[in-house]
Amino acid sequence: MKPADLETVYEDLSKALDAAETGKRELLLAKWALLLANDLDDAARVREHIAAASANLDV
Repeated sequence: MKPADLETVYEDLSKALDAAETGKRELLLAKWALLLANDLDDAARVREHIAAASANLDV
């Protein structure tokens, strides 16, 4: 994905999170992650991405 496309995705996600009701943001992110995981269609890679995303959450 080109940097400009990634920026557009980030902006769309940010808008969706801002529009979500309080307490529903986590659900939105979980549903989004599962939709992307389904598109990826590779459980091992999905699990690798989960581990990568879980690392260094303080950054």
